[in-house]
Amino acid sequence: MRKHTVLLIAVIAILGFASQAEAFQVGETVSFIIDAEYDISSRQELQAQLAKISEHLAIYVEKSWWDQQTLFRQQQLLGSLNILSLEFESKTYPLLTSAYGSEWKPGVDGDEHVTALLHEMKTGVNGYFRTGDEYLKLQLPESNEREMVYLSLGSVEGPYGKSLLAHEFTHLITFNQKEKKFGVSEETWLNEMRAEYAPTFLGYNIPYEGSYLQARVQDFLKSPSDSLTEWRGQESDYGVATLFTHYLVDQYGMGVLIDSLHSEKIGIASLDEALLKNGFTEDFATMFSDWTLAVTLNDCSYGKRYCYLTKSLEGLRLYPTTNFLPLAGESMLSLSNVTKSWSGNWYRFIGGQGSLTLEFSSLKGLNFKVPYLIQNSDRTLSLQSLSLSASQTGKIMVPEFGTQHTALILVPSLQSRLSGFNGIEPAFTYSIKVSIKEEVPKNTEELMATLLSQIAQLQAEVARLRTQLKDPSSVSRTCSISESISMGSKGPQVQCLQEILKKEGSGIYPEGLVTGYFGSLTRQAVVRFQEKYSSEILFPLGLSQGTGFVGFSTRSKLNQFAGY
Repeated sequence: MRKHTVLLIAVIAILGFASQAEAFQVGETVSFIIDAEYDISSRQELQAQLAKISEHLAIYVEKSWWDQQTLFRQQQLLGSLNILSLEFESKTYPLLTSAYGSEWKPGVDGDEHVTALLHEMKTGVNGYFRTGDEYLKLQLPESNEREMVYLSLGSVEGPYGKSLLAHEFTHLITFNQKEKKFGVSEETWLNEMRAEYAPTFLGYNIPYEGSYLQARVQDFLKSPSDSLTEWRGQESDYGVATLFTHYLVDQYGMGVLIDSLHSEKIGIASLDEALLKNGFTEDFATMFSDWTLAVTLNDCSYGKRYCYLTKSLEGLRLYPTTNFLPLAGESMLSLSNVTKSWSGNWYRFIGGQGSLTLEFSSLKGLNFKVPYLIQNSDRTLSLQSLSLSASQTGKIMVPEFGTQHTALILVPSLQSRLSGFNGIEPAFTYSIKVSIKEEVPKNTEELMATLLSQIAQLQAEVARLRTQLKDPSSVSRTCSISESISMGSKGPQVQCLQEILKKEGSGIYPEGLVTGYFGSLTRQAVVRFQEKYSSEILFPLGLSQGTGFVGFSTRSKLNQFAGY
């Protein structure tokens, strides 16, 4: 009975191949099943017309949309599809298959073409891939029985068209190399990580300005504490995945991504196996902790693992949430927060004078890692790690805080769960208590030295602020912004930005501070500026809300107000 069943399935498969592997004809119309969750009208099926065919790619366009376009608009799209197709054949297909391996060939349909269906999708959706298309309709009635990806009509003509196609094609390869070969499904977060690195691997993120990578960096900076392993398909998920993957490849090489794909294991276990295979002693947990430090330090002088090597990311800095302690007297600050596994959290504590004590606590049975940085008076940083007890409690003591040591940066992350990331992850609480106790000088000379040191620091700060808080009218024809600026940037370019924003008035920059540091107040001012001039800055980029990132369009508008 089993032999007969297997033979019947084989015959059905052969018949299926024969029916599908017919010659493609440009202009032919085919009915496709689509994902209603992503479609602009929540449709489950639509008609599409074959618009472009090449050696490995067949591009279909939603017919109802196509028929509504003018002849000129149709020719415009065909021109874009020709470019996309040439790029796929000359670079995307050969390079990705040589690195990761092939998609299923000839596949469920017995044909070696990859089908790309272009249809109207909901705002924020650029494309998707359905594993169900890789099965026969006898197995899954909603299958299109093709090696197939889906792209938004609104995205293929934009600057990210080739990057998005490369991303989705990587999913097609992953299905064959992981699910078809080993019978296991990759965890979504790691599947997306590999796909997110494809545009950089192919050179599509050069130049950085206006690139897919730049957009993902902005997504990350908006929500850096998003969990790497919990996947909800939001921009923040892609942002964290992109920044972590680039760090992984920078520090450990693309071989780790490739070998984890060609493993019978999935998720963290596959990465740990690949790290070991490539000769590294670090595991995923160590790599993640190092990454949380690298995004805020990004300086190789503190250690080879604490920076990005990708040139476009050399200027990336994540500025921790700052908490101020009173400058005088004894004080105490308590914080309570929730986090999920493999989420980064960044805190900076400044102010206060005396002996600082920080106490960290969470629930027994969890596994928190808590690296931290102490900033010294010469602005150098020392890296250390808080050792937690079995009950997940620990204490840091920093003497001479406010004099010899000027800041404490804490970077806790929960690293309990190692597998089974298939939905919404549970959140767990943790608490941080910081206290300052005044240190009594041993004698009058020591007291005098401390006071003189504090006076000198205050005088230097007053002089710096006087220099920076000059009349904003002096910005006219005296400064211009020549490079992209983002949260955490510092220097003359940021000072110029703040001067221009201040000149725009309290409606844009009510604080009016010109400090040379790009903090949250400056970012909010940039967002207001972008939204005020959205028709010139945001709309051409397909954005409806300000990002706080000072890119080419924002710089151009700002420089107009600077007299350039």
